[in-house]
Amino acid sequence: MSFDVALVWAVFTALVAGVTRGFSGFGGALIFVPLISALFGPKVAAPTLLVIDTVLTLPFVATALRACIWRQVAPLAVGAVVAVPFGVAVLQHVDAIALRWSLAGLSIALLALLVSGWRHSGRQGLPATLAVGALAGTLGGAAQMSGPPVVAYWLGSGQPAALVRANLFGFFAVVTLASGSAYFLNGLVTAEVGQLSLILGPAYAIGLFAGARAFKGASDRHFRLAAYWIIALAAVISLPLFDPLLGR
Repeated sequence: MSFDVALVWAVFTALVAGVTRGFSGFGGALIFVPLISALFGPKVAAPTLLVIDTVLTLPFVATALRACIWRQVAPLAVGAVVAVPFGVAVLQHVDAIALRWSLAGLSIALLALLVSGWRHSGRQGLPATLAVGALAGTLGGAAQMSGPPVVAYWLGSGQPAALVRANLFGFFAVVTLASGSAYFLNGLVTAEVGQLSLILGPAYAIGLFAGARAFKGASDRHFRLAAYWIIALAAVISLPLFDPLLGR
């Protein structure tokens, strides 16, 4: 694949990831990081998403911080922040192909859990909540994919889509501060990341606002189904098994 075609694919990926993030509050990383990693590698893909998502979701975060329930967000966020450095170490030292296989497999497993209709009481103890947050933080540090464990936790409690979406934006706001600091300290925010962010940022922004607009008329059922199908498709396509189709 030539660089120009790869870039077109990357822009399209950013657009779809933005729509998903804007609509559901999560899922953007599940699409963006695996597919952009297939083109530029995880050490470029994850910091690029961090940069563009941090800047472009600020308007959504301001609203979500007023709507989310902090007693639900805080324990998960604490567990995640503590675990972020471990995830960054994974990103730096684990083989890129092995990391991509692991992330795709985990995404598919958690998606299957959600689609199965699994539910819990929503009254989990502090150790279990911190453990879910720690898993999210590890995935966030490794690939900006902290969403799946938290989404499974909150959707599994049967909470309405609007509250889950607000909680997710609040959670990501806290975790992003930790991930961003760790990425900068470890030299992962490079000139290449900056250039790619400038190229993909506009497409991601368009997707964000289109997704947010679509969410306003969506039911809880539509919220779940749309996110699940997009994440499933992205998880399958992002498997290293399909790299020959991308010219890798």
